[in-house]
Amino acid sequence: MKILVTGGAGFIGSAVVRYIIKHTPHYVINIDKLTYAANPKALENISYSEKYIFEKVDICSHQDLDRVFKLHHPNAVIHLAAESHVDRSIVCPSIFIKNNILGTFTLLEVIRNYLIHSSKEIRNNFRFIHVSTDEVYGELKACDIAFNEYSCYAPSSPYSASKASSDHLVSAWCRTYGIPTIITHSTNNYGPYQHEEKLIPSTITNAIAGKPIQIYGKGLQIRDWIYVEDTASALYFILMNGKIGETYNIGANNEINNLDIVTKICSILDTYLPIQQEGIGCYKELIRFVSDRPGHDFRYAIDSSKIRQLGWKPKERLDSGLIRTIKFFSDI
Repeated sequence: MKILVTGGAGFIGSAVVRYIIKHTPHYVINIDKLTYAANPKALENISYSEKYIFEKVDICSHQDLDRVFKLHHPNAVIHLAAESHVDRSIVCPSIFIKNNILGTFTLLEVIRNYLIHSSKEIRNNFRFIHVSTDEVYGELKACDIAFNEYSCYAPSSPYSASKASSDHLVSAWCRTYGIPTIITHSTNNYGPYQHEEKLIPSTITNAIAGKPIQIYGKGLQIRDWIYVEDTASALYFILMNGKIGETYNIGANNEINNLDIVTKICSILDTYLPIQQEGIGCYKELIRFVSDRPGHDFRYAIDSSKIRQLGWKPKERLDSGLIRTIKFFSDI
């Protein structure tokens, strides 16, 4: 099988590419525009594999996508290419509208045309996995039950609104044109190679550099965290076992507020890499509270029992995943 991965040089995308190359017999066609969020180093260990092909492509380019599909004849697509940083979406929403909505639309149209002209074998077995976020559901209160696959959409940032829009496009193309799609909603990911604009890597790198560790508001916002390699295995599992037209939530039941996870990271660093900065006794002393960002959702939590009932479950615990991540970013 040839699996086309969009955004395969990004944080989650590269983990998916590595997983498929290392743990399955399948080939990967990785298409990525190589924006600031891409990290080619994340693919160095598999870049010379005979099962790996890279194409520098913008998913908003119908012509380039069409060429790739006609050249490589993929049997499946895992669509990860997206703008994903909430802060950036607040500052410049137009990029998110273009890449997340128009990019997904362009990809769907190319796939629709591709399947019309493909062999019966490809048409009958083709799968399109659209990777989305739990943020499309909006926020929860502390006492609310977790979101499930039937929860209403209530996005609150330009980022989550753009992902919700792309979800609806995928669902419509499945129902109207018969494209065999599956949608996934993943909770917050962390792990090696994540861009340093995100909470966990920024906390680690700033702490090691002796710089202030900034936390929005009082740091009481709650998130469920999943190790990126678990997300990669879940996406492949869904590709192979998921039902067309369905949605699957991917989570690890690791709810923790931002202040507590930053404090936990500081504590781990105190153990493995004691701070050497004069006048500072421990990393926690670097924490600084800053003004909250606009529309900051209080809590995300998803019920992932649907995919677990199919036979998948995460392997990494939060503490061990954080240690692995800290060791990656600090070279200890």
